[in-house]
Amino acid sequence: MSNDVAVQATADPLEPSLGAVTHAHKEGLARLAVGAIGIVFGDIGTSPLYAFRETFAGHHQLAPTPENVLGVLSLIFWSMMIVVTLKYVIIIMRADNKGEGGSLALLALISRSGSTKARWTKGLVLLGVFATALFYGDSMITPAMSVLTAVEGLAVVNHGFAPFVLPIALAILFGLFTIQSRGVGKVGLLFGPVMMLYFIVLAVLGIVNIVAQPGVFFALNPWHAVRFFLDDGVRAFLAMGSVVLAVTGAEALYADMGHFGRKPIGVSWLVFVLPALMLNYLGQGAMILAATPEQALALVHNPFFLMASEQVRLPLVILATVATIIASQAVISGAFSVTQQAIQLGFMPRLRIIHTSSSAAGQIYIPSINWALMVMVMVLVMMFRSSSNLAAAYGIAVSGAMMIDSCLIGVVLFSLWKWKPWFGAPVLAALLLVDFAYLAANLTKVPDGGWFPLLIGFMIFTLLTTWARGRALMIARMREATMPVDVFVRSAAGSATRVSGTAVFMTSSAHGVPHALLHNLKHNKVLHERVILLTVKIEDVPYLDLSKRLFLEDLGQGFWRLVVRYGFMDDPDVPAALARTTDCGPSFKMMETSFFLARQTLIASSRPGMALWREKLFAWMLRNAESAMEFFRLPTNRVVELGSQVEI
Repeated sequence: MSNDVAVQATADPLEPSLGAVTHAHKEGLARLAVGAIGIVFGDIGTSPLYAFRETFAGHHQLAPTPENVLGVLSLIFWSMMIVVTLKYVIIIMRADNKGEGGSLALLALISRSGSTKARWTKGLVLLGVFATALFYGDSMITPAMSVLTAVEGLAVVNHGFAPFVLPIALAILFGLFTIQSRGVGKVGLLFGPVMMLYFIVLAVLGIVNIVAQPGVFFALNPWHAVRFFLDDGVRAFLAMGSVVLAVTGAEALYADMGHFGRKPIGVSWLVFVLPALMLNYLGQGAMILAATPEQALALVHNPFFLMASEQVRLPLVILATVATIIASQAVISGAFSVTQQAIQLGFMPRLRIIHTSSSAAGQIYIPSINWALMVMVMVLVMMFRSSSNLAAAYGIAVSGAMMIDSCLIGVVLFSLWKWKPWFGAPVLAALLLVDFAYLAANLTKVPDGGWFPLLIGFMIFTLLTTWARGRALMIARMREATMPVDVFVRSAAGSATRVSGTAVFMTSSAHGVPHALLHNLKHNKVLHERVILLTVKIEDVPYLDLSKRLFLEDLGQGFWRLVVRYGFMDDPDVPAALARTTDCGPSFKMMETSFFLARQTLIASSRPGMALWREKLFAWMLRNAESAMEFFRLPTNRVVELGSQVEI
C-alpha cells in the first residue's frame, strides 16, 4: 500500500453539531467547565506573568506614566473582549465540525460543505495548512517562554538564584517531555483544581493592589486606548506587539472544543477566567500607578511577582511554575492531536502513534513529535536565555494563525451561515482590522527573534504541502498502470492456482487492481480462496458512526472490494473492521489471513509535477514514514510487503 491515506468528502448535510452540548448535559456543565479551566486556559492564563511587563520593559520600552498604564490596560481588556470573547467564544466556536474545532477541522468543514468555488479551494487549503504550520512554531515557544518566566521569579525572591534559573528551567522542560510516553491521565485530574487555585490567586493579588488604587478601573473605558494612540501613535502601535501576548492561547479555546464543548468553555471564560485575568492585569497597573516614577521604573521589570509580599513570593513562584507546566502540557498534547489530524487528512506521512489511555481515545503520544519539540524548546531556551528575549519571538505565530482563522471564518459567515453583507461585512472587517494590527506590530520584532517562528512555520508548511502534492502525484502515476478489476478477475481467477485462506490486499484506491496483488500473482503464481481488496478512507468529519463505516462489494470469483471509512479523529483498526464484516463468507481468523502491502520506492525525475528538490524531499519522507502494518494495527506475523518503484 502506498504511504497515503485517501481523503473523501462526505455527503452528510452541514448541520450544527449538538454533540458538545449533549456531552455537557451528560457529564455535568460544572465538571466540564472545571476540566476546561485546567486544559484550555493554561496558555492564556499564564500570560499575566509576562504580557504587561513586556509592554513596558520589552524591546520597545514604554515609560510607565499613568496615561500609558491606563492605555495599555484598556488595550488588554478590549483585546480580550474582541479577540477572545467576540471572535472565538461567540462566533468561531459556533463553526464546529461535528463537535471538533481547530484550523484543520474548520478547513474540512468548509471543504465538505461544497459552498466555495473551485478556484478558491486551493487558496483556503493553503491558508489552513499554513495556520497548522504556525501552530508548531507556537508549540515550541510557549513551553520555553512560560516555564522560563515562572522560574525567573526565583531571582525576584532572592538574587542568588539568578545563575540557577536556566538549568532549573531546562530540567523542568526535560522532565515534562520525558514523562509524555507514560501519559498524563491520572496527573491530568489535578490540572483543573490546580489551575482554579492559580486563577483565584491571580484575582486575589489583583484585588489587593486595586484596593489601594481603585481609579485603575477607568482603564476599562475604551477612550484610554484611543487616547493612547492619539498621544503617541508609533509607541502605541509598537506596544501592540506585546499586548497581543495577553491573548495568546485564545485559539486553544477553539482547538479544544471537541474535548469539552462550546458551552462549558464559554461559561469558564466569561464567569471565571476573564474576571481573574483582568483583576490581575488591573492589579499590576494599580501597583504602578500607586508608585513614584522611580519605583515604577523598577516595578515594571517584574510586576507579577512584585505584586505579592516577600513572604508569599516563593509559594507564588512554585504555583506559577506548576501552572506553566500545565500550560505547556496542553500545548504539547495539542501538537499530538494536530499531528494526528494532519496524518489522517493526508498532509503528513504516517507516524508512530501510541495510545496512553485505554479509556480516553484522545490521549495519544507521538514519539517523533515529542522529541523534536523537546530539542527545539531546549535550543530556544539556550539561544535566547531569558523570557524577555523570547518575548521577541513570541506573538508572530499566534497573530498569524488568528489572522488566518478570521479569513476562514469569513467564508463560513457568508457561504455557510448566509449572513447578510450589511451585518457580516462590518463584523468581519473589525476582526480582520484587529488581527492585521497585531500581526503588523509583531512583524517589527522579526529582527529580534520573530524570525524563528516564521522560519519554523515555512519549513513545516513546505513539508506539509510537499507531502500532499507528492502523494497526489504518486497516486496518479500508479493509476496510469492500473488494470480494471473485472478484466483481472476474468483472466486470473480461472488460470491461477487457488490456495486456502484469505488474502487482504491494501490499496489507497478503491478502483483497479492493487499493485501488490499483481506482483504477488506474478512471482508466486497463486491466489487465495478469498481475496479482499481493502481501502481505508478518511472522511473530513471527526468521527464516523459504525453503521457508516463499511462498504462491501462482491466482485465475483471469490474477490471482494471492502472500503473502511473513518473520521479524521478516529483510530484506524483494520482487524477490528474485518471482524465486523460478516457478508463475505466465513468470519475472519487472523491466523488464516495474510495481509499484502505495497511499499513504493520513489524515483525523482524531471517529469512535470514538482521541483526536483521537492521530489527528493518527498522520497525521503516516504522512506521514513511509519509502516502501514503498525499504523493500521495489522498482526506483525501475517504481513507480507512487496516493493515496487514509482517515478514522479
